[in-house]
Amino acid sequence: MHTSSSRRLMGRTTLEWFSSLPVFIMLMLTLVIGTGEMFHGQLLKFGESMFGDPQTKVQYFMLRAEPVKPACNPSMDIEAEVQRQSVAPEAGAGDDIDDLFGDTPKASDPAILRKSIEQAQAICQAKHSLYERALALQTPQLQVYRTIETSFFGLFQIGTENRPLILLLMVAIAAVTTTLGRHHIGIRPAIYARDHQAQTWSQVFANGFLLFSCVRYYQILQGTGGVPKEEVVLHWIWMALFTIMLLINVVRIVRPLKTSEGQGTWGAALLAVPLYANMGIIAGVYFLLTNHDAGLAIYINQLMALPSIFMNLALFIWAGMLLKQSRIVDLLLDVIRPWSLSPQLLTYLILLGASFATAYTGASGIFVIAAGGVIYHEVRAAGGTRHFALAATAMSGSLGVVLRPCLLIVMIAALNKEVTTNGLYHWGFYVFLLTSTLFFLVSQLLRKQRAAIESPAVAIPEMLRKIIPVLPYAIVTVIIIMIYEHGLETPLNEITAPTIMPIILLLILIYDKMTNKGKAELTPDYASHRQEGVERSVRFATTESIGHVGALMSLMTLSLAIGGIIERSEIVHMFPQVFETPWHAMAVLALIMVFLGMVMDPLGAIVLVSGTLAPIAYANNIDPLHFWMMVLVSFELGYLSPPVALNQLLTRQVIGEDEVNLADAEVRHLGFYARYERWILPVVVMLMGLVIVAFGPLLAQHVDAFAFLKDIVPMPTE
Repeated sequence: MHTSSSRRLMGRTTLEWFSSLPVFIMLMLTLVIGTGEMFHGQLLKFGESMFGDPQTKVQYFMLRAEPVKPACNPSMDIEAEVQRQSVAPEAGAGDDIDDLFGDTPKASDPAILRKSIEQAQAICQAKHSLYERALALQTPQLQVYRTIETSFFGLFQIGTENRPLILLLMVAIAAVTTTLGRHHIGIRPAIYARDHQAQTWSQVFANGFLLFSCVRYYQILQGTGGVPKEEVVLHWIWMALFTIMLLINVVRIVRPLKTSEGQGTWGAALLAVPLYANMGIIAGVYFLLTNHDAGLAIYINQLMALPSIFMNLALFIWAGMLLKQSRIVDLLLDVIRPWSLSPQLLTYLILLGASFATAYTGASGIFVIAAGGVIYHEVRAAGGTRHFALAATAMSGSLGVVLRPCLLIVMIAALNKEVTTNGLYHWGFYVFLLTSTLFFLVSQLLRKQRAAIESPAVAIPEMLRKIIPVLPYAIVTVIIIMIYEHGLETPLNEITAPTIMPIILLLILIYDKMTNKGKAELTPDYASHRQEGVERSVRFATTESIGHVGALMSLMTLSLAIGGIIERSEIVHMFPQVFETPWHAMAVLALIMVFLGMVMDPLGAIVLVSGTLAPIAYANNIDPLHFWMMVLVSFELGYLSPPVALNQLLTRQVIGEDEVNLADAEVRHLGFYARYERWILPVVVMLMGLVIVAFGPLLAQHVDAFAFLKDIVPMPTE
């Protein structure tokens, strides 16, 4: 996931042909699938308006295939047919089966038989009439349009029926590429020789466990009736994936990486082990000890149960990388630069804007990856310390996960019938106001010096001038949204955002590169990741996306296995199912959620919580909406808290290890808070938010002195 490694793929290398091009094709196919249903509906609508004939009552759906002449005879001699059928039944007279239907009219009754034949002839004549009318409308224009429409439908249908296969192929290519590039997420990067050795050996064991479990799972399925045809390919891809990843690391054992940094220590090397490898080893050992050879494979296959969710996540990551290649974030920040705001106030405004961007990029980590570099350098340029800028970058995606149309809330609603997306987004907005206000108050209290804000007389004219370059980007965005809403009758919401947002970012990037051609001076020096030209930018964004997809999907997949351990070991049942009070239940559940946020990815944790801990909350009279708001804030606190602190890890990767080392060196001689500000500030803000979200509604419900809160903010109900 290191950008420095991505820069080595500037040219069309073999690795890039192997990974970037296929993944780009699959991402575009995913967009086609996502847009396919809405677009095909419009094709049918246009087909009806262009080729349907109300006068002859022929609709377009009757013309979607070449008319076939009916085999029946529309000019049948009714009297002759009556005579023929009147004689034929006599051969079967006295049939016991016919006697079962005593009320059935006798076929030999000429009047009834004639009426039946006349009705059949009328139906036949109607079929021939429709055939003649449809045949008359078979124009070359119709045949061309029909070919386009049915071909698109075929492509869309194939993609829809093979979502799991597309997802697994994308994950497999990304995981192999990430392994080759040593981009898997660890608590610290590999620097010394022992770091690389620990990484390699851990992946050998993890991939060995995964391969063994996948083979055993396939064998067990074969022995109990065989594997369904549509799943055979999936099983073979899983086995091929872990075989390749295992071989890569075996080769690295035989031919270890040479580094000039020294040997290092084994204790520090353990921190460089990829998180997915740790999870794979823990899960593999557990399932072997419990004689459940196929357990690891069964749980990672849950990735295929919700292919749309994980494909949407890949699209959001790609959208984030496309955003990173454009200048839109720089231009938006230009609008507020004339005010000369303090680092704290600037960070607060950035976090407000970043929150809404986070909601449209799926999860907090994706936004950190996409815009973290810009945010860090802007806070530094405003006078913020390195540690404060690192804290702001890590938090940049943490406030928006409760806003519409964030993917996490869509997944919660999909797995829990007790809540809806509307209810979650409604209360999520209040949670967003709370956490953002807390950050503003805490950052202002910790501010060491007062900054003079530029006077409105100076700032407003300059700000208005800076808005002008932003307007074309806003127009492009509005046009695309309007095309979807009015042309395809599909508004931008939590369901359609994964499809619409990458298209918006792709077209914005195309516009940006075409209008900024030859104007390199408009790009800040620190934005060295940006490429010149549309093709290079899209290719670079796709290459970066592969590393992030491979690292995050590996983490999410193995998180499902850890969730399986928690589920099968029945650790949850060690806790009381019903606590003495909702206060006790909320306290215990909040602590568990923070821990899950420290060690699991959000999507995997939501799957686990939905099946195990959510029922405990409901049984203790905790409102489902209240519970899930607490869960989301707890997760974000976990993503900012040691020992893992995923958002802090992503911040370090996008900013660079050298910059983080400089930040630590600057404050080494200062007090405790200054030395650990990048950890303490986000944790304090989110911890305060969690306490209020978790226990504020309980105060209003159960403590008379706080009953007035019910009138200010109603309690969560569906």
